[in-house]
Amino acid sequence: MQTNHDLFSIEDVEQFINSHHLAFLYISKTNCSVCHALLPKVEKVLAEFPKIQMGFINADDIPNIAGHLSIFTAPVLILYVDGKEVLREARFVHVEQFKEKVKKIYFLAEQS
Repeated sequence: MQTNHDLFSIEDVEQFINSHHLAFLYISKTNCSVCHALLPKVEKVLAEFPKIQMGFINADDIPNIAGHLSIFTAPVLILYVDGKEVLREARFVHVEQFKEKVKKIYFLAEQS
């Protein structure tokens, strides 16, 4: 997996999504224990899919991001293929199920 990209504005988020074939957003909040516990597990999963670029957003730093991406809780995990959202998981994520979903999308995206 590539290095995490910290994103600090809606413009950064849009540019990130549109400039990567496979773009993954991890949206977190500062005082969210679930967010902090889940992040290393998600990073471990994504390490198996090296072409996915990961962007990290702290929703506390971008107050408008919730409305922009229709986010109602944290953490939120969103995977985009060519700028289109193809997977969204929120709050309590089952890591193995998440991995299987990402795997299917990854290999389909690599076929096209």
